[in-house]
Amino acid sequence: MSNHLEALFSAADAAPASSRIPEFIEQREYLIDGKLLTWQGELNPVRSPVCVKTDKGFEQKIIGSTPLLTSQESLAALDAAVRAYDLGRGVWPTLRVAERIEHVERFIARMQEQRQLVVNLLMWEIGKTQKDAEKEFDRTRDYIVDTLTALKELDRNSAKFVQEQGIMGQVRRVPLGVALCMGPYNYPLNETFSTLFPALLMGNTAVFKPAKFGVLLIRPLLEAFRDSFPPGVINIIYGRGRETVGALMESGKVDVFAFIGTNQGASELKKMHPKPHRLKAVLGLDAKNPAIILEDADLENAVNECVTGTLSFNGQRCTALKVLLVQKKLLEPFLEKFIAAVGKLKPGLPWEPGVSLTPLPEPTKTAYLKGLVEDALRHGAKVLNPHGGEVLGSFFFPAIVSPVSEKMRLFYEEQFGPVIPIVPFEQDEEAIRYVVNSPFGQQLSIFGKDSKRIARLIDACANQVGRINLNTQCQRGPDSFPFSGRKDSAEGTLSVSDALRVFSIRTLVTTKTTAENKAIVHNILTQRESAFLTTDYIF
Repeated sequence: MSNHLEALFSAADAAPASSRIPEFIEQREYLIDGKLLTWQGELNPVRSPVCVKTDKGFEQKIIGSTPLLTSQESLAALDAAVRAYDLGRGVWPTLRVAERIEHVERFIARMQEQRQLVVNLLMWEIGKTQKDAEKEFDRTRDYIVDTLTALKELDRNSAKFVQEQGIMGQVRRVPLGVALCMGPYNYPLNETFSTLFPALLMGNTAVFKPAKFGVLLIRPLLEAFRDSFPPGVINIIYGRGRETVGALMESGKVDVFAFIGTNQGASELKKMHPKPHRLKAVLGLDAKNPAIILEDADLENAVNECVTGTLSFNGQRCTALKVLLVQKKLLEPFLEKFIAAVGKLKPGLPWEPGVSLTPLPEPTKTAYLKGLVEDALRHGAKVLNPHGGEVLGSFFFPAIVSPVSEKMRLFYEEQFGPVIPIVPFEQDEEAIRYVVNSPFGQQLSIFGKDSKRIARLIDACANQVGRINLNTQCQRGPDSFPFSGRKDSAEGTLSVSDALRVFSIRTLVTTKTTAENKAIVHNILTQRESAFLTTDYIF
């Protein structure tokens, strides 16, 4: 395996022309108040998970750099968003819904022009396979389009008037204010845009800070953002989070905090806000999603779903299966097939056909994962698969670790990488206890055939997690389904329609149903005198 991995990295220079990026991308641009500004200060090197051989061994290739802005620039971006919102009186928050939709449609067209470069940067920056990188781009575009459709439907439903007890009124959704949007490195386009665009479409203005990794791929879209929205509506900054984001929160001018990351990071940032009761938070946080595999499970299906669930994008997904609870009567045949299936996965560089396992973008990740495995071994577990846990540079070969118990860090910690803890159990109550006692509550999967038994597990876990998956892996989609979590896993609910609601609040205009009041409302509607009070139907 070591020889194979060494050959794997040596093939970096042989990337096909269609998958290449410029040799070095020095980015100094950032977007504030409708202007692309040029940063003349310190830059942060961008390291690819793709390694190159040096005198010191294999090291991550530096493919570019991004601005290390300071609190001064981040506060300038915030002030631009505050001015554009203007306490709800700015151009953007008072635009008709149809006009905001037109701006976003212009962005979608410009975004599509950059598809190939963004896909290539996803491969080079975070090690996402070409297939998954293309899927992320296309799914993101489709998500924005679906959000436009959902907004039109929401607006149509709001166009009517209601009458109750002699009072007539119209209820509409309006923006919350200035949003700070921060996404994760594992889905730097999709997860970020799934909060950013609903926030913008509902009339909020925004400051957007890209993830720690997967930063350069936003650069091809900077001009599209600048040209598609009025000045100050969207502002894009770069730099160290502690300095830039900390200053934004401490200002007290952020009204909505959209963040996908760790619960510790979210808690620290929320504490910085001087008016926490006014801060609306939309958070996607940690998860330790378990799969409960019962003795009567369809073995082939359980193995296939668990391989994909644990190792898709190397397990670097919040919805990944992070621990497999396998009933002891099925343990031996399950492990036999599971180990064989993992052994068939192809390691390689992201653009190689059929590749499933790729290098990891975080520089310290392999050491962290190795530490988890070593801790489990000290407490009695074993690595079951050939080459499991083998490391070369940024590549970590998946490790299947069993039996994992409460003595081990792997039992509790979200590994967010290709280490698969197996927890054998006998009684269903043991599996239930794991779910109930977990500080996380995003999703779980149940594999089995006995409907009564599955029903009992559902009822025992329904108040613990946001989604229960039967005989399939955990997942976010379809995007029309609610995506939420309990405990330390999330705050708020996202989906194509839910996101529009979470970034807005209902406001209504009412009056007594007298002839004079009806005439006033009639004039406002027929003369199109108000952007809020309207019965326009958006097609």
